[in-house]
Amino acid sequence: MSTAESTGERQAVWPGDIPKPLAPYSPAIKAGGWLFVAGQLASDFKTGIAEECKQPNPNVGDALRLQSDFVLKNLAALHEAAGMDMRTDVVRIYQWFASRYPGMEAFAEGDTWPRISITPYLETRNLYIDEPRPASTGMGIREDGLLVRNTILEVDMISIERQQGVEKQGFPSPEDVPSPLAGYSPAIRNGDWVFLAGEIPVDWQGDYLSDVHLGEPSGLAREARTNPYFWYGSPIEDQTEYVLQKLEKIAAAAGASLDRCAKATVYLGTPSDFEGMDRVWRRWFDDNPPARVVIPYMGLGGKGSRIEIAMKLLADDSDLSIETIETSDAPEPLGHEPQAVKAGDFLFFSTQMAFESSGALAEETKRHPEFPWYGQPAKRQMHYMLDNVAAISEAAGGSLENLCRRQAFHDDFTWFAETMEDEWASHFPGDKPASTTLRIGGPMVVPGAHILLDLIGYAPGR
Repeated sequence: MSTAESTGERQAVWPGDIPKPLAPYSPAIKAGGWLFVAGQLASDFKTGIAEECKQPNPNVGDALRLQSDFVLKNLAALHEAAGMDMRTDVVRIYQWFASRYPGMEAFAEGDTWPRISITPYLETRNLYIDEPRPASTGMGIREDGLLVRNTILEVDMISIERQQGVEKQGFPSPEDVPSPLAGYSPAIRNGDWVFLAGEIPVDWQGDYLSDVHLGEPSGLAREARTNPYFWYGSPIEDQTEYVLQKLEKIAAAAGASLDRCAKATVYLGTPSDFEGMDRVWRRWFDDNPPARVVIPYMGLGGKGSRIEIAMKLLADDSDLSIETIETSDAPEPLGHEPQAVKAGDFLFFSTQMAFESSGALAEETKRHPEFPWYGQPAKRQMHYMLDNVAAISEAAGGSLENLCRRQAFHDDFTWFAETMEDEWASHFPGDKPASTTLRIGGPMVVPGAHILLDLIGYAPGR
């Protein structure tokens, strides 16, 4: 049995036949025809890893294949409970794969290579989701980056309810853009919206079987490489430029343009690459940049990559408009991004961390240096962020309680319970947003910040 508890047009979805989460979040939120599905792990949320996924002998069976099947089966049940079909309705999928590589020292040197194969997951995914498959992001996450011990995969999704006369369309890479190898769509269009998969600065061939020496062997496209034998150039700027060129061409093939980007998500290996990325961003988005969230310490699926970028855009022929949201009741954003963007019925927030307009950690969230064991800094940071999110939501004509989805990135899970069960939950007396929570390590782009939030809200009308 399942229930979809309605609160106006925003409703929580609670299937009766999948494990109920231990933390205060909804398995899925449905709003405005979109379904925001919380991250799913291979856990029964009673004893730890699900019995079906345990391996008495690690050399018999495939852990990733077992966990993939369990997770995707539950995701399909969530869609069914929402009156939707995962086979056809998913437009955007996010996958997190645990790996011991790269470590923090490697990240600092620009190495993002997770050294794993995700083929067992992809083969399982193809059994559950039909073509055209959704735009995709797959990230390596630290070995202890998932909330349940021994889980190695987490997946969350965004789906759109089928509407009469509207067909979900998948678009391959244009002829002059290298095609990905993982069987997902570089672009998906559904009605007014175009979803671009995460792009990295590779040509999907790299130096494999090549006898040409182009520096350290990698998967990078030639156009994205910086000559390592001279003290000129910037790898992060060259790679960011190449990725945006790829995205521009893919968007055009799907009937959109980067000028119509509502939200961009940027995945980096190291926070020190933020400034170089942002310099290129300013050149591409001189006026009215999209909402943007920048997440560091991500393992990327092409050796040598320092950046991955994914986007949500409005189609060029859509009548919907993009509105930049600004309020003096919240800090100025980090880098070249607005506080939020409203497009259609949805509110896309830029990076949320406990920073002041200067970019430094907010003073009111810090412990007193002479009293280092007093106070709960992570809880203060969550309170500070939610106050800012409330102010931005109100400026957009919405409310904090209408948040639909959060992805939370912690430097350490030590802070998870006090921020989630106490501070977060108290702000949502009704249906809690769908949630995915991951540990990425630190320091963050804002030194001293313990949590980074990527948020989407529901704000119909204006």
